[in-house]
Amino acid sequence: MQKRGIVVLGVSADDVLSHQKFAEKYGLPFPLLSDTDTTVSQIYGVYKEKNMYGKKYMGVNRETFLIDKDGIVRKAWHKVKPEEHANEVLETVDALNL
Repeated sequence: MQKRGIVVLGVSADDVLSHQKFAEKYGLPFPLLSDTDTTVSQIYGVYKEKNMYGKKYMGVNRETFLIDKDGIVRKAWHKVKPEEHANEVLETVDALNL
């Protein structure tokens, strides 16, 4: 993606230290931004009620936004699976001629 001029950023409500550990563990080639007060997550509508084992709580959904050079959201993917997702994003970049 870097060769294509695509900037990848990860954002979650976790703190900076947990992001550092996660990035090192999985060898992430992009920065993770900390949104501990969930301001960014709420703006993008990804801070939502979740349900695990019958217990409801608020959390950040794993979603992707393709934002063009003018700051316009061109595509959004919801509940993504990271293992298969990068190719999907590249195909969309090609289809939209970005």
